[in-house]
Amino acid sequence: MKSIVIHSDYIKLNQFLKWANIAYSGAEANRMIHEGMVKVDGVVELKRGRKLYPGNSVEVKGSGLYLVVKEGSAGLASEGTHP
Repeated sequence: MKSIVIHSDYIKLNQFLKWANIAYSGAEANRMIHEGMVKVDGVVELKRGRKLYPGNSVEVKGSGLYLVVKEGSAGLASEGTHP
């Protein structure tokens, strides 16, 4: 599982996919969500604006499993950061 660090209290799902370099564009992120390729905490999520908070897990078909973490969380290495 890869940890993705955010600086804000939450990040929207489509923004997360771009931020984590899973999707190359907003259109691609929205397509992935619409096609049911994305799960949040084990459940398929079809809402592109779904808010993700630290502790949420995101699984993307063909890409892997990611964990949303807040900047400054002890013991977690960052793969990326979000303002």
